[in-house]
Amino acid sequence: MSFASVLSIMISCIFVENFVLVKFYGICPFLGVSRKMGSSVGMGLAVIFVMTISSLITHAVDIFLLIPFEITYLRTIAFILIIAALVQVVEMFLHKFVPALYSALGIYLPLITTNCAVLGSAIVISQKGAEFGFIEAVLYGAFSGVGFMMALVIFSSVRERLEFTPCPKAFEGLPRTLIAAGLVAMAFMGFSGLKIF
Repeated sequence: MSFASVLSIMISCIFVENFVLVKFYGICPFLGVSRKMGSSVGMGLAVIFVMTISSLITHAVDIFLLIPFEITYLRTIAFILIIAALVQVVEMFLHKFVPALYSALGIYLPLITTNCAVLGSAIVISQKGAEFGFIEAVLYGAFSGVGFMMALVIFSSVRERLEFTPCPKAFEGLPRTLIAAGLVAMAFMGFSGLKIF
């Protein structure tokens, strides 16, 4: 695998096809966890780990089990089970070794199981089929997670500044947050003309 193909996967996953700001996957944790920078970074790292490992495992299950036995109709169920198991491992690790982050993430940590960005990454890789080998699948998952984390970190910095900005009463709370999310997403639309792969 060449450096150019690694670079193209990285740019595509982080900027051109960002799961949160371009495809609008994973909006629930995006809006829920992005209030504070620390919880955004923690959630981002957890999602990077889960996306990377789940991309590898789901790609292997797809190639060696689902396709040969012609049971590809079970992809979604199999992928959700794999992701749920990985999230349980992450949750147990954080509960034991990083309890402050575990409590800061709260309900959003188990929601990684149903985070459509994680499932979307696994499904996109399975749709690429033979075009993606194991290295490409792992890189796609890892860089998609990095894009997710970058969106969280950027948006949490915007939200922290919004807390000290006066606004009309009608826009306080969620309306202001959604408008800010829309503006950040519009900024990423500038990358939409790039076709990497």
